[in-house]
Amino acid sequence: QEKSSCLSAALFGEDCEISRDQLYELLKFAALGKCHNAAQPSWCRIYRQSHLAGVVVVVLPEMSQLHFYKFYLQFKHLRKVFRHRFTLTPSANFLASLYGEGANPKPQNTAQGLTSTSSEPISKSSDLQHDPIFQKYGGKKRGLTSYILTSEELKKNYYPIKGSIRWKDYVCTGCDKQRTDSSPLFGLDCEMCLTAKGNEVTYVSLVDAQGQCLLNELVKPQSEVVNYRTSFSGITEEMLLPVKTRLSDIQTRLKKMLPRDAVLVGHSLNNDLQALEMIHPSVIDTSLLFARRGGRRFKLKFLAKAVLGKEIQCEEMVGHDPAEDARTALELAQFFIEQGPAKVAELNLEMLLRAENLAEVSEKKDALQPQGCRVQQQLNEPPHLSKPCFLECLQVTGQKPLLLGKQELDSSGLCQSNPSTSNKQILQKALEDVPLSTFSIIQFSLGPENISSCLLAELCEKVGSKLTDMLTIYAGPFEENFCLKSVKKEFRRCGPIQSLTVVTETYQPYVCIQYEVLEAAQLAVERLNGAEVAGFCIKVQRPVTAAMLDCDVLIKELELDVENEGVIYVAGLKQSITEKDLQEEFSQLKDLEMLFLPKDLQSGKHRNCCFLKFQKSQSAVDALEVINGWTMKGSKLRSRNALASGHLWRWIWQMNHSNGKQRGKIFYKKMQQLSDCEQDLKKKVKKLDNYIQKLYRSLQNNTLCVVLFPGVN
Repeated sequence: QEKSSCLSAALFGEDCEISRDQLYELLKFAALGKCHNAAQPSWCRIYRQSHLAGVVVVVLPEMSQLHFYKFYLQFKHLRKVFRHRFTLTPSANFLASLYGEGANPKPQNTAQGLTSTSSEPISKSSDLQHDPIFQKYGGKKRGLTSYILTSEELKKNYYPIKGSIRWKDYVCTGCDKQRTDSSPLFGLDCEMCLTAKGNEVTYVSLVDAQGQCLLNELVKPQSEVVNYRTSFSGITEEMLLPVKTRLSDIQTRLKKMLPRDAVLVGHSLNNDLQALEMIHPSVIDTSLLFARRGGRRFKLKFLAKAVLGKEIQCEEMVGHDPAEDARTALELAQFFIEQGPAKVAELNLEMLLRAENLAEVSEKKDALQPQGCRVQQQLNEPPHLSKPCFLECLQVTGQKPLLLGKQELDSSGLCQSNPSTSNKQILQKALEDVPLSTFSIIQFSLGPENISSCLLAELCEKVGSKLTDMLTIYAGPFEENFCLKSVKKEFRRCGPIQSLTVVTETYQPYVCIQYEVLEAAQLAVERLNGAEVAGFCIKVQRPVTAAMLDCDVLIKELELDVENEGVIYVAGLKQSITEKDLQEEFSQLKDLEMLFLPKDLQSGKHRNCCFLKFQKSQSAVDALEVINGWTMKGSKLRSRNALASGHLWRWIWQMNHSNGKQRGKIFYKKMQQLSDCEQDLKKKVKKLDNYIQKLYRSLQNNTLCVVLFPGVN
């Protein structure tokens, strides 16, 4: 919701689903404008972005849209203030993706036990001072000779060295000419198999500075192969059977190919030279070039993605491609030399790696979930490692981002619960600090105990059952010989029917009708209760259950929902009618802004109803009077105020079709446990709603405020 309107979203009805990337677009442009290549979002438009006082994102980590509709009446302020509602497509690692493309910045602890980013902007230069690449090489560009390993580094990292007893039988490449910054670079990579002798080379690739492959050949090992290591080497027994080339042949060819001032480039090249049993004095090792703290090293696959933006060693490939690995190492070294250490340090590789690790952990956790309890992820979606962390972008531009919540982030970027911090403390801190920040993320929490103890599956079952009951009506009594076709025709004029069955357990037959939209069921109750249908005066009512006792209150609140303001529902349309026909028929209605003709999300066929959105509420009221009783192409129309025109309409459809009518029985003990838990949750939700209201009221005008229900899985 924008305090003082600045946001226009053209999404309505079945289009109310957005991706995490679309949310990222919105937040990025709202916070940065045209800085950092921020562009207007593709799915909505922000007007006068430069006038925005700030952006506030409120996160309710354990809650999803299930909780929002289960406790719809308790979210009294939230649903009245926030006009735009969207379903976010399932995404692993959702909260991490919010803070950037998968990376959480390390917040600092405050006296209250809360977590937040520094309240002062962090300059780019002060960040670089602490980067291990910057510390090792400084900020200025250098020639390639500055990155060649020294004799001390060669020794420390177990490179074959001339004159050492350990490597006395190794062959020298003969490249003994002094190196300059214009010396030629060559990429080298080998694949090894385990033999009775140890690791022996079975595949060698050499590429020149232009990436051209000079040598790409299989090698017959001297000893019997014990393990081909096919998953890594890609080598199989069949591949080596016809091979005649021996290690000595490769050594001779390399000596002839390499000029006397050649510089070899590789990733952990010491292993390759040991397998080749060769000594070369001038080496650039990319595993050491892209320095990390504590002697750790980045993998070649990660560096290829993070630095060059390319995928290597893909899962569908059997083993590594040595030519590809050699070329990648060479390109990495060239990038480092051309761009200089300062530019490389700005990539913030540690943070990008943390993002990748976090995504992998999340995927593994999802994989361990029972099949029925996990959301299908977009498996083919590649990790977006090329974009900088969202909060880091803000800090670089001199803004003051703020992160407050009940969680701290450990060194791997995973959220750890901090139970000593209450929502009340978070609110108090937010009221003080949010006005000082241009971008704030506030995390409230229900508490982790509410995830397991409240039996989410049963909660989902109860919400689904209640929705089904609200969509269902019973009509009757009829006589034994009543015309079912006439009854169906009359009730279908209220809206699309999902199922119709005859109830024969009663003294006289009744019909049970389940509609696809709430408005249809409500119209049937309002228009046909006490009416004459198929020659019988009937009663129309919803099922009477404990959960349905507040149905009338819920219907009234849905009708007053800010999302349904100026929206009406129209039923009784013929199947043959098109959207163009409707546009022409309703063109005379004043202030008509939008028309939405619902479609079956599986078949794509449109329903016999539509929603009309008007610019002014009064225009919607006037339209209701005109449309009721209106005949369109021989069909008499019925209309009423909308109850579920946007986000809820799609959600009901999904719940309806995923759950169907086959609902399992819940034992009394579980029901009692769930009931007790619900009472506790209701109180907590009411408090959260009040906290959000207080926070919202404290915001300056022209503040974009977003509330997220990311869900548990």
